[in-house]
Amino acid sequence: MVLWVITKVRARLAESAFWRIGRFVKVGEAIANENWDLKEEISIACIEAKQAGETIAALTDVTSLNHPEPDGQITVFTDKTGVIKAARLLLSSVTKVLLLADRVVIKQIIASRNKVLATMERLEKVNSFQEFVQIFSQFGNEMVEFAHLTGDRQNDLKDEKKKAKMAAARAVLEKCTMMLLTASKTCLRHPTCESAHKNKEGVFNRMKVALDKVIDIVTDCKPNGENDISSASICTGIKEFKMNIEALREACYFQSKENLSAMLEVILEHTESFTDSAYTSHKHRERILELATQTRMELQQLISVWMQAQSKKTKSIAEELELSILKVTHSLNELKKELHITATQLAADLLRHHVDREVLKALKLTGVEGNLEALADYACKLSEQKEQLIETCRLLRHVSGTEPLEITCLHAEETFQVTGQQIISAAETLTLHPSSKIAKENLDVFCEAWESQMSDMATLLREVNDVFEGRRGEKYGYLSLPKSMKNNANLKSLKSDKPDSEEQARIAKLGLKLGLLTSDADCEIEKWEDQENEIVRYGRNMSRMAYSLYLFTRGEGPLRTSQDLTLQLEAFATEGLRFASSVQAFSKQLKDDDKLMLLLEINKLIPVCHQLQTITKTPLPNKVFLKVDKCITKARSMMSSLIQLLSLCCRLLKKVETRWASVTNKDTAEGKT
Repeated sequence: MVLWVITKVRARLAESAFWRIGRFVKVGEAIANENWDLKEEISIACIEAKQAGETIAALTDVTSLNHPEPDGQITVFTDKTGVIKAARLLLSSVTKVLLLADRVVIKQIIASRNKVLATMERLEKVNSFQEFVQIFSQFGNEMVEFAHLTGDRQNDLKDEKKKAKMAAARAVLEKCTMMLLTASKTCLRHPTCESAHKNKEGVFNRMKVALDKVIDIVTDCKPNGENDISSASICTGIKEFKMNIEALREACYFQSKENLSAMLEVILEHTESFTDSAYTSHKHRERILELATQTRMELQQLISVWMQAQSKKTKSIAEELELSILKVTHSLNELKKELHITATQLAADLLRHHVDREVLKALKLTGVEGNLEALADYACKLSEQKEQLIETCRLLRHVSGTEPLEITCLHAEETFQVTGQQIISAAETLTLHPSSKIAKENLDVFCEAWESQMSDMATLLREVNDVFEGRRGEKYGYLSLPKSMKNNANLKSLKSDKPDSEEQARIAKLGLKLGLLTSDADCEIEKWEDQENEIVRYGRNMSRMAYSLYLFTRGEGPLRTSQDLTLQLEAFATEGLRFASSVQAFSKQLKDDDKLMLLLEINKLIPVCHQLQTITKTPLPNKVFLKVDKCITKARSMMSSLIQLLSLCCRLLKKVETRWASVTNKDTAEGKT
């Protein structure tokens, strides 16, 4: 009976493997049919995979064995050599298909990038507002497609360093898409304004650089002159140095004394970024200098003992060498700790000091008043703040602890540098044209980008602290848009209304933001690992509804009239309240601190849901576009709250599961005892 069961199980496993090979081949053939230049290569590889699968299935077929062998054993296959050959052919052909499919994906990303660049060139040259709106609508569609392709690629990347670079480049493109709209509109409205042109050119240039970076990543090309930022990191230098001196335990001739001294001097030279900084306190500066001197002395002592150990092989010398290694290691750890405290305290103080955004508010007010003298004063203050933030990002990069975080610090540094200049040029344009609504909106967009980067810096600070304390924080990646994206329609006018170009552009902008938020919500839902509970179900429903709202802003999707939109928005608000209710139920499982944190986030979502319900029920005759504008804005706020809640719930759920697993293991252990 047991032998019969084993036979059946093996037969089922062989059948399952053959079925999976068949599915793989079908996918490969579909890719081949869509890419004629690679069709022949992919088709041959698929045929080889299919043949190899059939061979393995035939050689491992045990269903025909009705009786065991005379000695009671069951023969699974008789031709082991044949099976090995077929398995090798299968592995080779599958690998070939995967490599060819990867080439297809790279080609798609490059083709998408080229379309975006071509449309950007057209946008740079437009002279009429109507023409700009039409081209920008096409540009938005192409950017959504590009975001989808690069998001998938980012998720597939195994190299964390490349993944961080891709996330940074995609973040630039996402934020600059919004800036490009208002900067271009301002330029069209004020064609003779030099600061407006400067502002627009800055956005276009940054987007082009980001597009090139994405292609460099997907094609695995390293631009000429690109330096490896890890070589300039103190954390990386300390890690490598410690590995070298600890290796002396096993191999006394492993390093030269000159090489060890040179490595330490490079590390200590980089600490001058901390000691020379005007923002480092006297206490921290003195402590860093003290530890640097101490480490030099400890290394000299180690080298002296090491020289003796090369000629003497006594137990006392070995013990002295071990003690010297431990002293140097301890001094390095203390130095690293002091540098970390200096950088993170500076960053935390800076974030607290600028939490009220006084300079940005003053620049906006100055612009509306048309006060050029005050503009120069506040522009100078923003430049000082910018330089302080840039220097803080540089210090954080030295102590970040991982290459991906180093890249994120470098991205933050570049963003503050560029955005600071763009805010000043946008403020100058508004000051020269204080009654211009579009110039005011443009300044608002760049200020929002600055505030967003400040928020990202707070997240970065948490992750740096997590790494230092041995925890790995949550990853906040920039993710792809929904996979069912269409690419072939422009924003259409709402029924019975004749909107002007500004209204169309405004709704197109709001819709694009909503589409990007929908992408982030979908990716947060994916973190729940297919759990089917109320929180996931309501979150998924809200994401689908928001996606249909996004399609409406492009003149696509199932929603055709303003009445369809109103009904969908009412359902969306209702679903938001249901989602909040399910999260409230989940909060009852949490401890006080976690429960309070979750309830605070819920209290942000519920009022927005009620506000959206009120707006949908308020009649606005002959102002359909105004109503749509308000509704989409509220929908955006709801999606932002949804993403925060999903992320928080996911982390808290893992915490609850860990706690229960710990209790269960403890109970099991006590039961066994």
